[in-house]
Amino acid sequence: MTIDEMLEKARRSYRRMYVFEVAEAVARGAIVVDIRPQAQRAAEGALPGALAIERNVLEWRLDPASSARIALAADHDVEWIVVCSEGYTSSLAAAALQELGLHRATDLVGGYQALRSAGLLGVATRARHYVREAAAVAAH
Repeated sequence: MTIDEMLEKARRSYRRMYVFEVAEAVARGAIVVDIRPQAQRAAEGALPGALAIERNVLEWRLDPASSARIALAADHDVEWIVVCSEGYTSSLAAAALQELGLHRATDLVGGYQALRSAGLLGVATRARHYVREAAAVAAH
């Protein structure tokens, strides 16, 4: 199997999301996860409101059965939107999350670059967890 075949197989296992769908998804509670490495985030720019969880630990952080999970990984019904730079690595990551039973996991077609091109880099700042954190910081 080639990487292109692997990517095609991964993408057939779930429905991918487009940039014009992200705002509505975040409004209903979806959580955007930026899996780009720290160096890439520094070079390309941040994705405000997204959780930064690098690819190498993603499954451990999002699997509700993992002892290393984050608090937002409450159950298998959480809607995760995985974002990488251009939407390739995120496809493989979303397929892996699907295999863990995270049936609402998806990735973003075009990734961070598509959000930037569409002028939607702030779309995840409307996420409940982000609004709550921003309010807590502002209160101090």
